[in-house]
Amino acid sequence: MRYKGRRQSSNVEDRRGMSTGKKFGIRGGILGVIGLIVYMLLGGDPQVALNFLQSDSQTTETSTDYQPTAHEEELAEFVAVVLADTEDVWHKLFNEMGLEYREPILVLFSGQVNSACGLSGAATGPFYCPGDDRLYIDLLFLDDLQQRLGAKGDFAIAYIIAHEVGHHVQNQLGTLDEVHSLQQQVGQEQSNELSVRLELQADFYAGIWAHHAQKMKNILEEGDLDEAINAAQAVGDDNLQKQSQGYVVPDSFTHGTSAQRMNWFKKGYSTGNLNEGNTFEPDAI
Repeated sequence: MRYKGRRQSSNVEDRRGMSTGKKFGIRGGILGVIGLIVYMLLGGDPQVALNFLQSDSQTTETSTDYQPTAHEEELAEFVAVVLADTEDVWHKLFNEMGLEYREPILVLFSGQVNSACGLSGAATGPFYCPGDDRLYIDLLFLDDLQQRLGAKGDFAIAYIIAHEVGHHVQNQLGTLDEVHSLQQQVGQEQSNELSVRLELQADFYAGIWAHHAQKMKNILEEGDLDEAINAAQAVGDDNLQKQSQGYVVPDSFTHGTSAQRMNWFKKGYSTGNLNEGNTFEPDAI
């Protein structure tokens, strides 16, 4: 992908090197401690008193000494350029729909990160949190994507970012809320199917982005599309389950098969038409 010397998004929040932990407080200060002592002297259960006095834990982040490698800085630059391209494309498409696009923040983290969706680790992989309109990415996962899953090339990374931005688009269009509401009303198997359809639409939106970014900016180099399609194949539920446990359980799928993910990305790229992305039609999967 052509990215050197191009605009980088200003919506990148760097939390690499931030240590995440729990902070606890005691309700009532010194009076609370005195009350605890009196309660125990009268024969009360100390654990009950502690449970009462202890406030809700708060997740805190503190800075640590962290020196990113040259490779990580290169990845951070690339990610910022891809995010900028998604902003330009989705501003254009939302404007054509008579809507205003609200740009998400992309958070770079290392190890663990706290979000409005809770505490998450690098093993979770990149994710979007609708509660704070942020995308979260540990750059080391992007290396893992290429080394462990074989999804090589910079456009494989661009696909992952565009997919997460696709969830942000779903959030703004109301799709996320509708699906999450439906999931509360159905069983686990149906809930999983709704999740698959949601993820496949985000793949479609990633293809939409690639289509329009190419038309607007001529970003693609030879082999880029193959890199994205290979990445979509690598993160299919069937492929991941085969690698991790040696067999496939279709009813547990939450993201779609390799074939489904590749097909919906390719459909988005080939059509460039948002109206072609209704993955919730009965025969869409």
